[in-house]
Amino acid sequence: MDHRLHQLIDHTLLKAAATPEEIEKLCQEAREHRFASVCVNPCYVGLAAALLKDSGVPVCTVIGFPLGAATPEVKAFETAQALLHGATEFDMVLNLGALKAKDYEYVERDIASVVQAAGGHTVKVIIETCCLTEEEKVMACRLAQRAGAHFVKTSTGFGTGGATPEDVALLRRTVGETMGVKASGGIKTAAEALQMVEAGANRIGTSSGVKIVTE
Repeated sequence: MDHRLHQLIDHTLLKAAATPEEIEKLCQEAREHRFASVCVNPCYVGLAAALLKDSGVPVCTVIGFPLGAATPEVKAFETAQALLHGATEFDMVLNLGALKAKDYEYVERDIASVVQAAGGHTVKVIIETCCLTEEEKVMACRLAQRAGAHFVKTSTGFGTGGATPEDVALLRRTVGETMGVKASGGIKTAAEALQMVEAGANRIGTSSGVKIVTE
């Protein structure tokens, strides 16, 4: 296992039935393994921020998750609330219907609303690659760039498919070195994580972080 892999992992627990006890365990593991962040649903941001105080591990949360179909105003409010409670990274789902309808002005405004509400903190745009054509993936990346986001991310983990090395490579080719690429969805082993890194990912979203770094 690459000894630096822990520095790329967003240690994630986003299932609907996650309990406070499970979030506590997640944060404890993140402290122990020095993961890049923990990623939790908005209702647990305050708890995670308290548990990780002075640990150096940031709290990441999800916005408009998992469908991306909330309005830009709601996504902005959700971001502002999470920021208030201690989140410093925001993984937002873009509006897939608007992207497919080629309403690019709306998609860009949707992303920009979160970027603005995040006040300079890291915003990752989940484009849900399993739902998109190659042309749509490229356009999603360009819109995320134009809107001032910091990363593009493959998947919610709730779609019909997760990250693939091919999609990660496409995202990296499209954004160049100007943005981060986060591979997420179905990454369960160190070998899979390293495959994504080799394809161009510089962040890995997974609920298997401990397994990956202890393999």
